[in-house]
Amino acid sequence: MENHTQENTGEFDVEDIEFLSHDGKPLLARVYVPHGTGPFRSIIEVHGGAWSDFDRLRGKHVHEALARSGITVVAIDFRQAQEGRYPRSVADVNYAIRWTKANAEKLKTTPDAVGISGNSSGGHLAMLVAMKPHDPRFAAIALPDGATFDASVRCVVMLWPVINPLGRYNYAKSLLAEPNPPVWCAKIIGLHDGYWPSADDMAEGNPMLILERGEQVQTPPAMWIQAKHDEVHNYIDPDSPFKGTELERFAHNYRNAGGAFHAEIIDAPPMFTTAHPTLPAAIEAVDRLVEFVRTNIPDPRA
Repeated sequence: MENHTQENTGEFDVEDIEFLSHDGKPLLARVYVPHGTGPFRSIIEVHGGAWSDFDRLRGKHVHEALARSGITVVAIDFRQAQEGRYPRSVADVNYAIRWTKANAEKLKTTPDAVGISGNSSGGHLAMLVAMKPHDPRFAAIALPDGATFDASVRCVVMLWPVINPLGRYNYAKSLLAEPNPPVWCAKIIGLHDGYWPSADDMAEGNPMLILERGEQVQTPPAMWIQAKHDEVHNYIDPDSPFKGTELERFAHNYRNAGGAFHAEIIDAPPMFTTAHPTLPAAIEAVDRLVEFVRTNIPDPRA
């Protein structure tokens, strides 16, 4: 576990740590560890960016709020775009969960007090790994020294997730075919094509369709935070017989699979906790996120 930078804020310590490398290229985790003896609950944080952009600093205000609330945060980098084409980045996220468990004592947490959170495409990755922690493709990267922790988590928080990559891809293509399409459509289609090898892969690595296919999955308690008006992330899939938004459709499927599911639909701009973190609505959303984590991860000090 190689440390790169350190910072003491007075409330928590911050370090950049190399947790994995591929072909000599390091992947870093920015780790926020609350002051105190611990052990603390912990959250793996997975950033968004259509699987192709941003890094572990995306969502910094959320990470800091979690740490101030006494939760260890492991905000990770992972392979992206062509370099991280599905399922490579999923394997990096799966490994990060197991790495956190293997290093729990140093991170002031415990292996049974780990959850995961992600925004946009990071929400997709978070839920996919949580549903299928034992998938051999996702768990393909071995921990050092023969450690055998798995990637199961206590809870999942998703902020405006791309929960149905194929649905979003087809939705963007349908809009692009109309007069005066939204400017985001062409860019999103290109980013999907750059990350996903094929439309079949978008359907296979797809939490929404995994549930609708009846595959065997784990369903830890889940929370979805969504801005009310965000057509990039919450829309009605034109190819689905379900007559509701993607949030409503996934909530229905997840509960039918036996999972507890909580939604927070907030009147705020799209991507508000990352793009507009000082808005009262963003602060309120993060408070609810913290409460959800505390409720669904037992206090390891109890």
